[in-house]
Amino acid sequence: MTHADEAASVRQLWASLGLPGIIDVHTHFMPKSVMDKVWNYFDSAGPMVGRPWPITYRMDEAERVDALRAFGVRRFTSLVYPHKPDMAAWLNQWAAQFARDTTDCLPTATFYPEPGAAEYVDKAIRDGARIFKAHIQVGDYDPNDPLLDNVWGVIEDAGIPVVIHCGSGPQPGRFTGPEPIRRLLRRHPGLALIVAHMGMPEYDEFLDICLSSPRVHLDTTMAFTSFVDAFMPFPSGVDPRLRVAGERILFGSDFPNIPYGYREALDAITALPGIDDAWLRGVLHDNAARLFKIELPSG
Repeated sequence: MTHADEAASVRQLWASLGLPGIIDVHTHFMPKSVMDKVWNYFDSAGPMVGRPWPITYRMDEAERVDALRAFGVRRFTSLVYPHKPDMAAWLNQWAAQFARDTTDCLPTATFYPEPGAAEYVDKAIRDGARIFKAHIQVGDYDPNDPLLDNVWGVIEDAGIPVVIHCGSGPQPGRFTGPEPIRRLLRRHPGLALIVAHMGMPEYDEFLDICLSSPRVHLDTTMAFTSFVDAFMPFPSGVDPRLRVAGERILFGSDFPNIPYGYREALDAITALPGIDDAWLRGVLHDNAARLFKIELPSG
């Protein structure tokens, strides 16, 4: 399938639902040196990946932005994340400039448990950040680290959502899983967390957390696809919790770092049993539009 054919196919899907496009809350744009290292890690099937993982959209930055626009993705993110100290503030500066240059990207920021984190998080918020990224697996830190106490407080007070990779997929980390998130929410119940990958593979636990915590959301990133179902499948059959939690489930793709086409990520969601067009409209657009207060014209 050509890029033009793929784009037309994606646009046909959301247009058939009467949507003005897609909002994708889980896409990655990073400084080239960082993205190259991420791709090299995937190429090596490193221990946090654990299997061959080809990058489908290995293109330069401008081509990747153009690809999302061709799909009809009206808003997306530049989810950056540090794996060591003294990295997050620099990533925030890069992401802020990327958002200024790319107005359909939600201004994105990140953090790491280190002295001064609350100060640069506060600065990122004052500079216009609308979404944060936390990667518990890659960062190898406890979300309840005391160095993050003020960070969570600042973000909670600002009401800014945080996409958090806290599930134990594709490989478990020392601090992944539902229990650290339960502890975090007991201390900061107002956090607007977006649990990445539906909490893979602890889908049951994170669905329960979502339903019991009114500010917690889930993103669909890679969940339900044949690639993930081969080793961490979502439970088969109709799960009524998906419908109950429908207004707090958001579409995410992991573009460009996915080992299949963008349309496949959408097909995996539209094929779910027990859901309808209203649910799909919410997941692909309306829920994120409401959360981030986005108003998009049609076309």
